[in-house]
Amino acid sequence: MAEEYNNGECTKESCEGCASAGNCPSQKTDFQEPLNPYSSVKKVIGVISGKGGVGKSLVTASLARMMREKGYQVGILDADVTGPSIPKMYGVHENAQATEQGIFPAIAKDGTRIMSVNLLLEEEDAPVIWRGPIIAGVVKQFWTDVIWDDLDYMFVDMPPGTGDVPLTVFQSLPVDGVVIVTSPQDLVQMIVRKAYNMAKQMNIPVLGIVENYSYVKCPDCGKELKVFGESHIEEIAAQLGVPVLGKIPIDSEIAKNVEEERFYAVTNPYLEEMEL
Repeated sequence: MAEEYNNGECTKESCEGCASAGNCPSQKTDFQEPLNPYSSVKKVIGVISGKGGVGKSLVTASLARMMREKGYQVGILDADVTGPSIPKMYGVHENAQATEQGIFPAIAKDGTRIMSVNLLLEEEDAPVIWRGPIIAGVVKQFWTDVIWDDLDYMFVDMPPGTGDVPLTVFQSLPVDGVVIVTSPQDLVQMIVRKAYNMAKQMNIPVLGIVENYSYVKCPDCGKELKVFGESHIEEIAAQLGVPVLGKIPIDSEIAKNVEEERFYAVTNPYLEEMEL
């Protein structure tokens, strides 16, 4: 809880960045940032993970593709500032264009609007060596300064863990719910709980869990090989009281489209039963 007060109340400056900001009984400040006035976003869905390397960006892009195929207007806010991958997956390499009204996001071949720090750098492979507050500020600017136009769904691809950026997104954007991405290893039970508990502390609904790398299917016999061990996702989901939204195997066709920067043409059949 913040220790600095203004006439007995927390201020935005004193409380911003505090994990208790959403529940602090003394705090009456609204931390949500205003959306760019030339934009309209009906629903914001965050995609989070407790650790890196579980395929969070793959799930983010898959959800965006699923909603595009259903005819919705979709955008992806790439909040993984130090490890952005969304633009390359879609074959987007041009720089975002700025005007007096704001910044225009890139538009992928399927019509998905994308904003990422890679679209602001002179060189895509230039490292982003910034401290947490600067990164958090950039993420907020992706909400306040980008002209998203009219979106039915915005998917926010967050960096792994429970640090500055997820906290900034939860406090600054009107997040309607989050999807937790994980993998089958035994360790993930603790990792999933960390992500789940952060969302609950911030009063963000957890829509469910997606397991990636669930298995690989033998091309000769069709047997499912559990490369990373047996899945525990149903057990974890039952304990947390959330649904399993899908299990994604290691699929060579999806991987090929990622490598060829053609995700705008991908249909991920392993998430077809999801409802957002």
